[in-house]
Amino acid sequence: SEELIDEIKNKNDIIDIISQYVVLKRSGRNFFGLCPFHKEKSPSFSVSPDKQIFHCFGCGIGGDVFRFVSKIENISFREAIEILSEKAGVELPSLESDGDTKLLQLKSKVYEINQIAAEFYHENLYKSNAKLAQEYVKKRKLDNSTLKNFLIGYAGTYNELYTILKQKGFSEEEILASSLVNKTQDGKFIDRFRGRLMFPIQDVRNRVIAFGGRVLDDSKPKYINSPENIVYSKGRHLFGLNVAKRQENKMKKIIIVEGYMDAISLHQRGIHNVVASLGTAMTESQGHLLRNNAEQVIIGYDSDGAGQAATMRGLEILQSMGCDIRILQIEGAKDPDEYVIKYGAERLLKQVENAISLVEYKVKVLKNNLNIEHPNDKIKFLKEIAKVLSKIDNDIEREVYTEKIASEHNIAREAIYSEISKLEHTSTNGKKILEKAKPKLEIKENTAIVEEQTLKREKLIIYLLINYPEESYKRLNNAISIEDMKDKNNQIIIKKMYEEFEKGNSNTNHILNCFEDNEEIINEISWIMAYDFEITEINKCIDDIINLYNKEKVIIERNQIIKQLESQNLAQEETNKLEKRLNEIIIQLAKMK
Repeated sequence: SEELIDEIKNKNDIIDIISQYVVLKRSGRNFFGLCPFHKEKSPSFSVSPDKQIFHCFGCGIGGDVFRFVSKIENISFREAIEILSEKAGVELPSLESDGDTKLLQLKSKVYEINQIAAEFYHENLYKSNAKLAQEYVKKRKLDNSTLKNFLIGYAGTYNELYTILKQKGFSEEEILASSLVNKTQDGKFIDRFRGRLMFPIQDVRNRVIAFGGRVLDDSKPKYINSPENIVYSKGRHLFGLNVAKRQENKMKKIIIVEGYMDAISLHQRGIHNVVASLGTAMTESQGHLLRNNAEQVIIGYDSDGAGQAATMRGLEILQSMGCDIRILQIEGAKDPDEYVIKYGAERLLKQVENAISLVEYKVKVLKNNLNIEHPNDKIKFLKEIAKVLSKIDNDIEREVYTEKIASEHNIAREAIYSEISKLEHTSTNGKKILEKAKPKLEIKENTAIVEEQTLKREKLIIYLLINYPEESYKRLNNAISIEDMKDKNNQIIIKKMYEEFEKGNSNTNHILNCFEDNEEIINEISWIMAYDFEITEINKCIDDIINLYNKEKVIIERNQIIKQLESQNLAQEETNKLEKRLNEIIIQLAKMK
């Protein structure tokens, strides 16, 4: 019901919810941050505590707290309501049985199965048949607190988990949907993970969504992971983020490492702001998670070739999102786990503090791959470093790095600036060529302006209906018909609002809920709600709108008459009649000015 939706919304302040994902800073009456839904370097993502809505003026996405949770968690509107009702302590009535509900119920069962499996594996770790796993854990110096914190466990042989799940009453469909059990061609069921150390993967809500399993002997593959399924999308999560957020919801720095053991080992030694990517290739979704949870990202991938390649990929993604990036440099160990065991947490934290910038890292990589004492390699170095510097938006930062590189590598600063200038010139020319290639639209300037003004006026009508329904509804409804609207979406919105008002429902807070399945309209409404129309006098504003629409109707009639009079096939009587009406319109328009 609308009352229940309003209750859940009122108990989930949008600033509190969005702040769990985005670093927000107050500016005037609203809060701003980098949009979590698209790449940007300057904040265009606005959140209004007064109106309890968000809107990105960059990509156009907007809505209320339900819409935000639905988008950020990649879940349905119904699931977003469930999450927020749980946070608010509001009990939801049981849902009717339909297609969506069946999927939700199956997801719920898979989460339940995953939790049971994680606890089952964890208990297994302490049993006598888990000697190899116990020896490995001891060798890696993991204590009981860490094992419990990450629910680390052991998967036994054949189909132990399948048997347990069947005993607990789960159906074959539910068990197979979890991806923890495979069905063979001859119809037998066998556990996916066997004879492996188990690492449950949890989302930020502490739900077990997948598993990674490490072999305990020399067999291959070393790791196997859960495939993607109805609750798990590999590129959208980071291992250990839920544990890191328990310690500090908003981190100044977050360290991203390659493997589960790197993250777990650092957590055990008191370094909690650590997460691991699930596979070495960082995705844009993971980049958003990192940017939204910390002010600075430290990349701590392994020092081998694969790790360095992963670092470069991660740098490109994070740089395009405007992240403050640093790269951890460790010597005497192949990865952060080995380093912290050999040298301790304090020394690793010093390395974190001294982590080098993106520019310094790229300079280092170039120097390792080139012999800059050789003229040809020095020219290559100059060209490549110019590419790196050209991507720095901040002029002061670019100046500092240019001076530093010129000084340290005996290169004239003018030569570096010259290369940067060439790159920027090429980029500008490219844009000009693209512009020339675009087909020119044959639109008269004044027509375009009129259309723009009309659309803005329609948005203003919606704004008035949302914010001042009592003052605006009757007057606008009597004077302006829905058919007068030029934009189809605006017609749909206003028609729906008129229908609600006719029912006696003047509460416009739930207007977004009326269009939960229409993303385009939700974005339109959120833009209208977020935009400042700078209205000083409500009644005068309504008067002006009505007068403009009346004037437009008269102008349309005038233009139609002129078009008719230009026709050669009119009888004299019809011509006289039209001319008389045209004179009346001219007088009417003169009075309207």
